[in-house]
Amino acid sequence: MSDLGRLVADRYRLVERVGRGGMGTVWRAEDEVLGRLVAVKKLHVPPHLDDDEVRTLHERTRREARSAARITHPNVIVVHDVVDDEGLPCIVMEYIPSVTLGDLLKRDGALPPGEAARIGCGMAAALRAAHDAGVLHRDVKPANVLLGSAGRIVLTDFGIAVQSGTPSLTRTGELVGSIPYLAPERLRSGTAEPGPACDLWSLGATLYEAVEGRPPFRRDTAIEMAYATVAEAHDPPRNAGGLAPVIEGLLVKDPGERMAAHEAERLLGQAAGTKDGTEAGTAPATVAPSSRTDHTQPSSRTDDTQPSTEPTTRAHRVRDAAPARTRSRGRRAVLLGAATVAVAACAAGGVLLWPQLGIGDTDLRSSGTGTGTGARPASPSPSSISPPPLPAGYHLEKPGAGFSLPVQDGWTHKVRPGGEVVYVDPSKLVGLRVNIAEFAGSDPLQHWRETEEAQTRRDNPGYERVRMGPTKFRGRPAGYWEFTFQGSQRGYRAVELAFGGTDGTQYVIYLSAPNDDWSRYRPVFDNAVKGIRLSA
Repeated sequence: MSDLGRLVADRYRLVERVGRGGMGTVWRAEDEVLGRLVAVKKLHVPPHLDDDEVRTLHERTRREARSAARITHPNVIVVHDVVDDEGLPCIVMEYIPSVTLGDLLKRDGALPPGEAARIGCGMAAALRAAHDAGVLHRDVKPANVLLGSAGRIVLTDFGIAVQSGTPSLTRTGELVGSIPYLAPERLRSGTAEPGPACDLWSLGATLYEAVEGRPPFRRDTAIEMAYATVAEAHDPPRNAGGLAPVIEGLLVKDPGERMAAHEAERLLGQAAGTKDGTEAGTAPATVAPSSRTDHTQPSSRTDDTQPSTEPTTRAHRVRDAAPARTRSRGRRAVLLGAATVAVAACAAGGVLLWPQLGIGDTDLRSSGTGTGTGARPASPSPSSISPPPLPAGYHLEKPGAGFSLPVQDGWTHKVRPGGEVVYVDPSKLVGLRVNIAEFAGSDPLQHWRETEEAQTRRDNPGYERVRMGPTKFRGRPAGYWEFTFQGSQRGYRAVELAFGGTDGTQYVIYLSAPNDDWSRYRPVFDNAVKGIRLSA
């Protein structure tokens, strides 16, 4: 049932959904007591989370409200209330007709240095005020910067902020934030508690993207991006003009040498043409306003007529370039290993099992509960498991050396650039994809979680996660992702399993099909996974 028109806490009437992110949905609402518009952020609770994880989500929502409420500044979102709705906390905030900086950059491309300086000055002022109040934002990025219709610059989404003197909600080694904007010290060690300098690095990365149209360390994969952030120099900004010294000062890898918020605010104010930056966050707007108040929405359409219908960023696109890059291999291996650990730490703990796939450990699969009893047997090699006989109407296909799986009769196959193999049903609307990446690692969740909000949701209209989490494939770690998205003519559902072989090779199996026909085509995926043959 749609939430449209619902009354939350007997006071806030939901009028229009204006944004959706990884942690919640934002609605424009009418405060029926005071007769004003507000924004209401409703928490998302994925169905597979355990009780402790749900309690953590609830507490993070309350902390978001408390963190923002501690800061009184025109460049920080104003929180009015925290209310309960059907057992879930909701944050009631000021409503700002706006467009996010992320949306603006996607729509119009890079900004002139003066406008980027004005926006950056407002962001620096917000961070200075937050840090003075003992609050670290930890997720500064273009998608969390609102550009109001009256020219106001507002930093929003304190969902993973942390206050000094409060216990951490992140597990040891868990990393939070968005990789293109994470400071190198965070990626180098996976430190759970950042310092103010981390927010300033994120400001620098955001400003760089504002004038160059891309983040400073854009790479093909999250791992490569993390490595570059830690170990490589960024390309000097070519379009920054007077902003260049500020960007360079903020993107210093040593946090002790990085430019401070007050200095960044002063220099950005000068670059924006104001005396000291105090008015830079309220200058007349140069962008068209919209009703957006939080997060980005999908911006590209999916062509239903192509069997390749899928999200544009998925784990099977991860490729490892290390074999072709042998110079300085030892140093790169150490740094890349550290970055890999840090990125992999983004994945939540715990093992989720879907027994109907037949991919869990034997003892867990027999119980059917995902808890298991007694001692767990030693994890076998995937190649040592005997798959079931071929189902009727299926034949074996061999998309790669030492790898085969069942595919329905009558499906055609083609090889895409990069080596990905696609099997397409006669309707041309259903695709089974297989990708084999040598030495790609054994933890695909790192890439899925880091790109879901920044790229997958952005590029695929109507994207909704059904479930995502770790599982097992024949005793070895694996990742499972199921979701829906909207094609140009119909809704789609997709499922993906990724697992690593004993030699480090990563295998990804993916199926997408029209949502209305999902019950018909889901068995194609199940049969393919159950029937995988791997040579030792």
